[in-house]
Amino acid sequence: MIPLAALAVPPLQENTFWQDEVSSGALPPVQDRLPKVPLVVDLEAKGRQIGIPGGTLRTMVTRSKDIRQMVVYGYARLVGYDETYQLKADLLESYEVDANRKFTLRLRPGHRWSDGHPFTSADFAYWWQDVANNRSLSPSGPPDFLRVGDELPRVSFPDEVTVIYEWDQPNPSFIETLAEARPPFIFRPAHFLKRYHQKYADIEALAEAVDDARVKSWAALHNKLDNMYKFDNSALPTLQPWMNATEGKKIRQVFVRNPYFHRVDTAGVQLPYIDVVEMEIVAPGLVAAKANAGETDLQGRGLDFRDISILRKGETDGGNYRTLLWPTGVASQIAIYPNLNYNDDVWRGVLRDVRVRRALSLGIDRNTINQALYFRLAKPGAMTVLPQSPFFDEANRAAWASYDPTGANALLDEAGLDQRDRDGIRKLPDGRRMELVIETAGERQEVENALQIITDTWREIGVKLIMRPLDRDILYNRVFAGTTMAAVWFGWDNGIPQPYTSPSYLAPTDQVFFAWPKWGQFYQTNGAAGEPPDMEPAQRLMELLKQWDRAEDDAQRDDAWREMLRIHADQIYGIGLLAEAPQPIVVNKRLRNVPEKALWTWDPGAHFGIHRPDEFFFADAG
Repeated sequence: MIPLAALAVPPLQENTFWQDEVSSGALPPVQDRLPKVPLVVDLEAKGRQIGIPGGTLRTMVTRSKDIRQMVVYGYARLVGYDETYQLKADLLESYEVDANRKFTLRLRPGHRWSDGHPFTSADFAYWWQDVANNRSLSPSGPPDFLRVGDELPRVSFPDEVTVIYEWDQPNPSFIETLAEARPPFIFRPAHFLKRYHQKYADIEALAEAVDDARVKSWAALHNKLDNMYKFDNSALPTLQPWMNATEGKKIRQVFVRNPYFHRVDTAGVQLPYIDVVEMEIVAPGLVAAKANAGETDLQGRGLDFRDISILRKGETDGGNYRTLLWPTGVASQIAIYPNLNYNDDVWRGVLRDVRVRRALSLGIDRNTINQALYFRLAKPGAMTVLPQSPFFDEANRAAWASYDPTGANALLDEAGLDQRDRDGIRKLPDGRRMELVIETAGERQEVENALQIITDTWREIGVKLIMRPLDRDILYNRVFAGTTMAAVWFGWDNGIPQPYTSPSYLAPTDQVFFAWPKWGQFYQTNGAAGEPPDMEPAQRLMELLKQWDRAEDDAQRDDAWREMLRIHADQIYGIGLLAEAPQPIVVNKRLRNVPEKALWTWDPGAHFGIHRPDEFFFADAG
């Protein structure tokens, strides 16, 4: 395959969508809109067809805030993963890495924001100098991924297409972080945001804008408008393939093609092929029914395995779509997280006893759950990486994951929980019944069905499971505050880590890992909030993360990864149930270039993003 960067730029074709604007002089012709060195996509080399521009693609989300999925699906990144999960320059023309200490980012000359303003190193300088290091806008300073220990990078801007980040110590996850589903956006449209920044704006005009927006300060206004990921400010210029064309919150959000998007095919057609994306906000329970009725052209979110029967029926009844089944790429489709930072001292002590966590895992009949929920199409086992990762070890998937009520009862007795009430429920050290409350986001029926099965098998080992569905945001807040005893979520987002992948999500570095929210808070706030890890295995995970960060070769990084995975398999911080569950993907029969087989992953992958929806097209478009 010829590297994309080596492809010659073909003669460019004007898109009919913008023809009237070009003819009237309101928009430059395509050759003046693209960078001097656009990203030329060789679709045939990828096994895809050169497409036909035009058409409107319909999709659905279940919350108004999820219009941000257009940034996820659009997947325009400085550096992004290709379909083989290799990192390649995207918005960047190229990048250079020197010993993981110095990173030279080179922009595409002539690249422009969606409003036609040049995209240059000045946009990086504005973010670094005036946003990330402005305490009014960023009280905690630059994001954590830019810190190596206590060291922040030296950032320089030698010319308008060059940005250099440099540290004294290695920062091996820097490039990978730029490719995330939710990227850090180390740049901003400076020309747009400066008018709302105290340093640059006319003071009287800025004060009037603050009053009009009914916010308390210029910083609050700036942050409200600076929503590159939320994607809810239609006035904010973007580099994504589609622009938000809908002001305010609507039931149906419309996104139109970015006239300055930087990718073209080998026939000289500017991507994206599809002109308009309509994203409808619907109730969660309606996604499958509306898909069955043919009201979506591309859908993954809002669907789960239980919907396959209704989707297949729609196909049989003459529906306009196909239902693909993509394996999920998370480490576990369903995982239970006992909260080691729970505020109740007695329960905290119980949950911190590894014998209890092992017993809870042994008390789960994963094969029955797999049969009942997934017709045995998933892979039962503990939470660990998937076979597609070089770090996969079958022993880790099997650890404490067999159904063994006898062994579970013995472990609980050994942990001092050998007293039971007349109903057979074990007693805590203070005499309370062992009633384990597991809170869920209330979004996935499969989770509730699995917990119903676990309720029966845990009763056999003297544990009463109480399920409490909540709104997702409420669940997160309760977990972070330490008021949730245990919670259910997916396993690690990245179930297919490679040697270059940082194992930071295996260490207590983030409150979003529900087993240790306060340890994560401590790390994320540099000790200003939360609690420091006070259990030896967790402390060892932090040491191994440092070893990975400082490693000078892949062999040392591999060693750190494998030991961290063994610790998780032994300590059961997240009780995984099964992995690689099929995810239904609904695709309009006229939609082309959608892969038949792929992983459904958040990170890496950005769901559809890694498969480049800007390359999808309708066979009868135009």
